[in-house]
Amino acid sequence: MKDVTPLTEGWSLRHDQVMIPAEVPGCVHTDLLAAEVIPDPFLALNESEVRWIGHREWTYLTDVSHDSGHERTDLVFEGVDTAARITFAGQEIGRTRNMHRTYRFDVTGLTGRLEVHFASAYDEAETVRSRTGDRPNVYPEPSQYIRKMACNFGWDWGPTLVTAGIWRPVRLEHWSTARLASVRPLVTVGRHTGNVEVRLEVERTAGGADRNLLARATVAGREAEVRFEGDQAVLHLTVERPELWWPRGYGGQHLYDLDITLLDEAGPLDSWHRRIGFRTVELDRTADEHGTGFTLVVNGERIFARGVNWIPDDAFPSRITPERYRTRLGQAADANVDLVRIWGGGIYEDEAFYDACDELGLMVWQDFLFACSAYPEEQPLRGEVEAEARDNVVRLMPHASLVLWNGNNENLWGFRDWGWESELAGDSWGEGYYLGLLPRIVAELDPTRPYTAGSPWSGSWDHHPNDPAHGTFHSWEVWNRQDYAEYRADVPRFVAEFGWQAPPTMTTLHRALPGEDLAPDSPGMVHHQKAEDGNGKLDRGVARHFALPTGDFDRWHYLTQVVQARAVAAGIEHWRSHWPVCAGTVVWQLNDCWPVSSWSAIDGDGRLKPLHHELRRVYADRLLTLQPGDDGPVLAVVNQSATQWPTQVTLRRIEADGSTVGQSAVEVTAAPRSVVRLPVPAELVPAEQSGKEFLVADADGLRALHFPVPDKDFGYVRPAYDVAVEPVAGGGGKVDIVVSAHTLVRDLLLQADRLGPSAVADRGLTTLLAGEHVRIRVDGCAAVSVEDARAALFCADSR
Repeated sequence: MKDVTPLTEGWSLRHDQVMIPAEVPGCVHTDLLAAEVIPDPFLALNESEVRWIGHREWTYLTDVSHDSGHERTDLVFEGVDTAARITFAGQEIGRTRNMHRTYRFDVTGLTGRLEVHFASAYDEAETVRSRTGDRPNVYPEPSQYIRKMACNFGWDWGPTLVTAGIWRPVRLEHWSTARLASVRPLVTVGRHTGNVEVRLEVERTAGGADRNLLARATVAGREAEVRFEGDQAVLHLTVERPELWWPRGYGGQHLYDLDITLLDEAGPLDSWHRRIGFRTVELDRTADEHGTGFTLVVNGERIFARGVNWIPDDAFPSRITPERYRTRLGQAADANVDLVRIWGGGIYEDEAFYDACDELGLMVWQDFLFACSAYPEEQPLRGEVEAEARDNVVRLMPHASLVLWNGNNENLWGFRDWGWESELAGDSWGEGYYLGLLPRIVAELDPTRPYTAGSPWSGSWDHHPNDPAHGTFHSWEVWNRQDYAEYRADVPRFVAEFGWQAPPTMTTLHRALPGEDLAPDSPGMVHHQKAEDGNGKLDRGVARHFALPTGDFDRWHYLTQVVQARAVAAGIEHWRSHWPVCAGTVVWQLNDCWPVSSWSAIDGDGRLKPLHHELRRVYADRLLTLQPGDDGPVLAVVNQSATQWPTQVTLRRIEADGSTVGQSAVEVTAAPRSVVRLPVPAELVPAEQSGKEFLVADADGLRALHFPVPDKDFGYVRPAYDVAVEPVAGGGGKVDIVVSAHTLVRDLLLQADRLGPSAVADRGLTTLLAGEHVRIRVDGCAAVSVEDARAALFCADSR
C-alpha cells in the first residue's frame, strides 16, 4: 500500500545568510513576522515597509531522510508560490511557475538536503512579459504574467503583499507497482436512480507495467469492480432512490462516501476517498421577450440565487484554517446566502472550503483565475493555464456544491469597453482561454456542470458583454457615479456583482490603527482605503441622503455603514421583486483579507457590519418591499419558500410626528417561489416630495418602508427612546438591551463591539414607530450599563 510522509517539520528560511525557523505550509511574510524581523503588515502603515519582500529571492530548506522499501518515491507539492527551482541532494529535480497547481517529482533513491529556491515574482513576471509583450491591466502591477493569486499585487480592497513560499502541504509518496493518478466521478441522476461513473487513470512503475490491476468502488452500500486494460478504466455504480443534495432552503444536503481501492494480486496498492452528492444542475440561458436568461436549475427547481462574492479570507492564504472557513461560510449561511462565487483574482480554495459548502448547502460558482487584465496566450503561460485548469477541475468535481465554472472576471467586458481592443492591436488577450481552451477542458473532464465564458457575459459577441438584458451583469455605475436609487433603473437577468463600501467596525479600526486619532482622512484610514476616490464616494453617498458630518467620526462611521446596508438592500429588494426575469444577485463582497474600508459584509477581523444583518433580512425566504412605480409605490410580496404564503399586509400612511393618517389591510396569497406585486391604494400614498409623511407596510413580523424624500429633507421629530439592560438568565455573557421608542426612530443600530471586542448583536438596523420596542440580544460581553448601551446606539435623523 502507498505510504505518505508529510514534510511539514524542520524547515528553515534563509534570510540574509541567517537561518530562521519556517512553517510549511506558510510564506515568507508570516515566517519573517513570527521571527520579529518585520512588523505586522496589517497594522498602521506597515504594508509599505515590507514591500521589499516581494522583490527578493528566498530559499526554504530542510533535511530529508527516508527508506521506504518501495519501488518509487515522489515528492509532491500541493502548492508552490510561485517561481521556484527545487534541488534535492544537490540535484535539480524540477522548476515551478504556477501557484495554482500540484507538482510531482520522482525522487526515488534521493535523500539529504531539500531546497526550494524562489525567484522574485516580479522578476518572473518581467521575464514572461519580455517574451509575450505588454498587455493592458486595470492595476499597475504585472499579475497577468505569472500564474499567481492576482490580488497578491494589490486590489481596490487589498494590500500589495507579494508572497513566496510553500503555501500548501508537501509530502513524499512511496509506492510500488501502480498508483491512482486521476479519479473523476461523474455523478448524474435518473428518474429513480443515482448514477456514478468513475473514470480512473493509473501510473505504473517499470516493475508494474504488465501487472494485472483491479479497481473496486463502493458508495451507499453498492460495490463495483473493473480490471484495467492499459492505464485507464471506468467503473459504474447505481444507487436506487438516493437522497438528493439540495441548496440550503430547498432540501437536505445528503452526502455519500465514495471509496476507490486499487489492487493487484498481492492486495491493495492505493486508495481514494471523497464525499459526493446526487443532484442535477443546469443553466437555463433561453432567449425570451426580456432578452437572454441566466437561471440556475437544481434538481429541476428554478432558483433565484441569493449570492455573495468571495475573496481570499487572508492576504496570506496559508493561515486560513478549516475552522476559519467553517466560521466564515457559516456566517454566509446565517445571512440566508445560498450561493458563493469564488472570484477570479484569488485562489482555488482548499478542500475544507468546498467540504463546508457541501455540508451547508452553499452552491459554489467557481471562477477560473483570470481577473481585470488581458492575459497572453503564448507559452509559457498557455501550458501552465491548461495544466492548472485540468488539475483543479479534477480536484474539485466531486463536490456536490460546485454548480458552475466561469471563465474569468470582467475580461470580456474589459476588452470591449476599457480601451484594450485598440491597445492590443491584434495580440492575444485571453479570449482563446475563455471561449476555447477552458470550455473544452470542462466538456472533456466535467460534462455534468455548466460553463460560462465570463462574468459579466451576455452569451455571445452579438450583445454587449455587460448588457443587463442578456446573461450576467456587473452593476458598478452605482457606487462609482450614481446613487443607489439607480439600481431600480433596470431589471438585469442576473446581477453577478454590485455593492457599496463602508469602513470596518470600530474595534477592528482601533486594532488596525493603534493610537490613531480616527478621522475619514487620517493617515491610517486613508492607507486602509484602496479604492480610487473611495472616501470621496463614501462622502457623496452619505451626502445624497444626510448632512455630511464634519468633525464627528462616530457619526460618519455610522452613516457610511447605514448607506452601505441601505444601498445593497435597495438593489436586492428591487431585483427580487422582479423574479423570474431576474434570477439572482451576488453581492460584492462577503469578506475581507485584511482590515480595510471595503464592500464587505464581514470585516477583516471577522466582525459583522450592519450589511450582514441586512442581507439576512433581504435574502430571507419571505420578503416584503415597497418599490417605486410609475403611478406610486408598489407593494411586492416575495415568497421564495416551498409553501404558499397567505398573509395580511397592513399599510399605514404616517406623519413624521407619529400620527396615522390612513390605514388599510390587504389580503395577499403568494404561491411558492413567486412574487405578488400590487399597487398601493392612492389614499395611502404619501404626497410626492413630502418631507412630513411616509408609508409603512407590515406583515407577519416583516416591515417595509417608503420615504418620499432623502433623510436630510425629511422633518424628523428629534428621536426619543428609553434604554434598559436586562440580564439573560443563565446567559453567561449575554444581555438584552431593550429600546422603547417615543417617536419615530429610524435605522436604530447597536454597535455591539463598542461594548466589548467580542460582543455580537443579534440584529442590525431596526426602525421603530412611536410606542414600539425592540429587544437586542448581545453575546460575548461583560456587564453592560445603561449608559454604555446608550453610547453604543445610533439612529438616523435629519442632522
